[in-house]
Amino acid sequence: MRVLLVEDEPLLAEAIRDGLRLEAIAADIAADGDAALELLAVNDYDIAVLDRDIPGPSGDEVAASIVASGSGLPIIMLTAADRLDDKASGFELGADDYLTKPFELHELTLRLRALDRRRAHHRPPVRELAGLRVDPFRREVFRNGRYIALTRKQFAVLEVLVAAEGGVVSAEELLERAWDENADPFTNAVRITMSALRKRLGEPWAIATVPGVGYRIDTGEAPGAASK
Repeated sequence: MRVLLVEDEPLLAEAIRDGLRLEAIAADIAADGDAALELLAVNDYDIAVLDRDIPGPSGDEVAASIVASGSGLPIIMLTAADRLDDKASGFELGADDYLTKPFELHELTLRLRALDRRRAHHRPPVRELAGLRVDPFRREVFRNGRYIALTRKQFAVLEVLVAAEGGVVSAEELLERAWDENADPFTNAVRITMSALRKRLGEPWAIATVPGVGYRIDTGEAPGAASK
């Protein structure tokens, strides 16, 4: 999952980002409304977490822009404004959830997972494909009934591949979905993570490489040999 975190307090924003990373959730930080709108214009996010009181265009204006775009991007408002009227106005603007400061990071994580599940309601919470069973909420992976321990990054990559349901996912898309905006587009992190993930999953290789295109879960429905 990749989220946009709009928060103008640097220490808080970094703490949230680092905490979410431990849960295999990548977060890009925008410190003001202008930066938020720029990131929204060039990246695909699963959820936006907006502080309402930010410099430049306010969180409310950013929320209104998201709604007007018709993207359907879910919004969690994260703010110190905790009166009922404040919450009501936030929901009227199009927020899907509302969390007041101070808050526990674990609660934010749970809300992100729940909102992502509702957003993808057409898919089962636990995804199964080609003998793989991936539970994004318990962060558990099984292959043919055998539990497989993965690192956070390996899990995030596998989650993206399984969600594609056998479709090809490019290395660039994996960088966008499983890493964050600070990832070097020329890095070999995807290749290294993919190699380690294949080894963890074991043979026969569950992930196929489509030369020059990307990676996919090998469902046996299309030609193409997996490679390390």
